[in-house]
Amino acid sequence: MAAPDDLLSLARTMMGRAHAPYSKFHVGAALRAEDGTVYGGCNVENAAYPQGWCAEASAIAAMVGAGRRRIAEVVVIAGGEALCTPCGGCRQKLREFAGEALPIHVCGPEGWRRTLTLGELLPLSFGPHNL
Repeated sequence: MAAPDDLLSLARTMMGRAHAPYSKFHVGAALRAEDGTVYGGCNVENAAYPQGWCAEASAIAAMVGAGRRRIAEVVVIAGGEALCTPCGGCRQKLREFAGEALPIHVCGPEGWRRTLTLGELLPLSFGPHNL
């Protein structure tokens, strides 16, 4: 399953807007809420390193700020040869707003590379159903 063009385009735009003066590693993300609305985010670094935001977290914040609560699919894009999947913290953040079947399209500058589910990236997850 390839990444949808609208999500990939927004994720590319977001990657270009990343604030990554320290790592020089620009990441963009785009997600589609359950109602079809699309939200984007980019990584935002800070001189006090732990204070930065990941692209996925930025996109989730935009979605929540708009009043949406469920994610239907996600695109993450970054440079380099290795797959850039969401970090552990972002996997848990995605889990708050989606189930294990959530498709996560991992892309590079050339486009789509692979699609994984959240369940593959975060097996046996702890989510809202645990509480």
